[in-house]
Amino acid sequence: MMAAELATRVTLSPMQAADIDAVTAAEQRAHPFPWTRGNFADSLQAGHSVWVCHEAGTMIGYGVLMMALDEADLLNITVLPEHQRRGLGSDLLCQLFEIARAHGAARMLLEVRPSNAAALALYRRFLFSEIGRRKGYYDGREDAIVMAREL
Repeated sequence: MMAAELATRVTLSPMQAADIDAVTAAEQRAHPFPWTRGNFADSLQAGHSVWVCHEAGTMIGYGVLMMALDEADLLNITVLPEHQRRGLGSDLLCQLFEIARAHGAARMLLEVRPSNAAALALYRRFLFSEIGRRKGYYDGREDAIVMAREL
């Protein structure tokens, strides 16, 4: 499935410092091992491509891309729990593909927990391939599957 094949229902806006508290609260609800407020603030300060996703004016998720040369590293993509299972993760990912391309990325990389079946299914549906593993990547608790996709 390619980005152009989906008509998106979501809009993205650059995350601002004023968004960090709401995004951090959403992150706490969405993940068993969430990013901290400092992680989001550091991403903004580092100049990463950080986005808040809205559907009909309501924040439904967010995404963080780190751009390096011709690659985009997808650091975080989240749809809030109450908005999951409606295809919005696909919409958000397609928007992030377009942003990465606009920044000159030819490839997107990511790390995902092997236990995150929903994320793995999404990434495989969008033609990400496993290219490696990082042992104990998640605080020594769990490995990371490293995946890549040409844009």
